[in-house]
Amino acid sequence: MALLQALFLALLAGAYAELPGCKIRVTSAALELVKQEGLRFLEQELETINIPDVHGAKGHFYYNISDVKVTQLQLISSELHFQPDQDLLLNISNASLGLHFRRQLLYWFFYDGGYINASAEGVSIRTGLQLSQDPSGRIKVSNVSCEASVSKMNMAFGGTFRRMYNFFSTFITSGMRFLLNQQICPVLFHAGTVLLNSLLDTVPVRSSVDDLVGIDYSLLKDPVVSNGNLDMEFRLLRPFFPLKEDNWSLPNRAVEPQLEDDERMVYVAFSEFFFDSAMESYFQAGALQLTLVGDKVPSDLDMLLRATYFGSIVLLSPTVINSPLKLKLEAMSPPRCTIKPSGTTISITASVTITLAPPMLPEVELSKMIMEGRLSAKLTLRGKALRAKLDLRRFQIYSNQSALESLALIPLQAPLKTLLQIGVMPLLNERTWRGVQIPLPEGINFVREVVTNHAGFVTVGADLHFAKGLREVIEKNRPAYDDAPPPSAAAA
Repeated sequence: MALLQALFLALLAGAYAELPGCKIRVTSAALELVKQEGLRFLEQELETINIPDVHGAKGHFYYNISDVKVTQLQLISSELHFQPDQDLLLNISNASLGLHFRRQLLYWFFYDGGYINASAEGVSIRTGLQLSQDPSGRIKVSNVSCEASVSKMNMAFGGTFRRMYNFFSTFITSGMRFLLNQQICPVLFHAGTVLLNSLLDTVPVRSSVDDLVGIDYSLLKDPVVSNGNLDMEFRLLRPFFPLKEDNWSLPNRAVEPQLEDDERMVYVAFSEFFFDSAMESYFQAGALQLTLVGDKVPSDLDMLLRATYFGSIVLLSPTVINSPLKLKLEAMSPPRCTIKPSGTTISITASVTITLAPPMLPEVELSKMIMEGRLSAKLTLRGKALRAKLDLRRFQIYSNQSALESLALIPLQAPLKTLLQIGVMPLLNERTWRGVQIPLPEGINFVREVVTNHAGFVTVGADLHFAKGLREVIEKNRPAYDDAPPPSAAAA
């Protein structure tokens, strides 16, 4: 009995489980590009290491090292890969740092000072970035683990006291190596938790698409990392929503999108629910309607409509007979999207109301008919925008009053279809071609896109392109409170 209850509860929980309407997968194919751009950024960050002055004494030998600056960084070997327990793991080995500093040395009564170059050899860095969702549903770097070591320091002393410097250099190099070891991890901790998060802050989570509708990309859970991929699922209880109805939501009954490919750098999957919520939002916002009055109605159609309803018009008063004709198209219910391997279609049912609109007088209705249309949608991805081009494939009008009236509407079928193709479809395509933004950080775009239809969802595979460098984007979005890395003790 207990087993049956447990099974029932598990099935019940599964029935109410929140399904993602959108998924994004970053594959290991993207890591080489990310590593190249990241290492350039990391080199610049490590060059900002602030090493405190080193001073001390050994017998009658006194030394002071100050104004230490990192002049160059050479990363000989590096590897970036996914790791389930660390999310992103970066290994740097056999790197070297070039240093330039001021020396002040005193031995008995002999004093020497000046600037000197040194190098830190055998620099090894192992750092991991842990990714999670913050309270707003945005992806964040939640923790940075770090291990760093410098195997040896070399200093090129010269001049009259070169041999004496070389004898005492052990005390200087050991002190500088110790301080350098302490400064690398705090810089990486700061770069991950502050600077990289400022880059992730540019990923749109909740934003407006236009004056009527907004879009909400919120993570359903923390990103899931395997040995080859990083997968993100987006909540999308309301991927789109009317701006005037903030609490609006739509139940997700669509098929859960699946991601199985890994040849491209990034894959994005959208279920039918993603598109249904967009059309539901525009329907709720009152945008799925069109009204043509007077000169806006094509003259040929105006003449045909007046001839069709001549029997009704001739019985009206003379003040109404010559009134402007008004044609109103309005969706009766939200359009619905169907995605199949053969293509994507959108079905819509609308009412077509034909009236005479005399100035300063009530409108006189001539006819009200039902229109059913089916549109094909070709999806493309350009930059960061998911775009669609619509084409009218099927069109039918009929009367819900009588079959006889439906027969009388047959002559209007072709003119109304032409009106939709010439007057309505360009307006729809103007909007759908602007597209909606996919959640990517600023400065990163999609290239070489491939769209594939499946049963109930569509996937887009693409590679990444850095239109801007990480440094440029981070400097633009650097937090105002960001001054310096945390102390080394805190990083440890």
